[in-house]
Amino acid sequence: MNSNTQPIQRAALLAEANQMIVQHQNYLPGMQANDVEQKGAVLVFRGELFLDANGLPTQKTTAVFNMFKHLAHQLSEKYHLID
Repeated sequence: MNSNTQPIQRAALLAEANQMIVQHQNYLPGMQANDVEQKGAVLVFRGELFLDANGLPTQKTTAVFNMFKHLAHQLSEKYHLID
């Protein structure tokens, strides 16, 4: 955890993350972060991965992965979880 980051509760962080998702140019309907975990200094976001009927990744899976990576990069620099 970086001492230069602000403390934030999980619900508030998820609300901000989901707002960022909806406003992002690569947003897809149904894309949202349902959970977040602190792993060292990095915030790891989770949500629906849009797998196919066989449980394999689709093009949407790649878009979601990239979005969660974007959130981790942007929000880990600003916040750390307090709950």
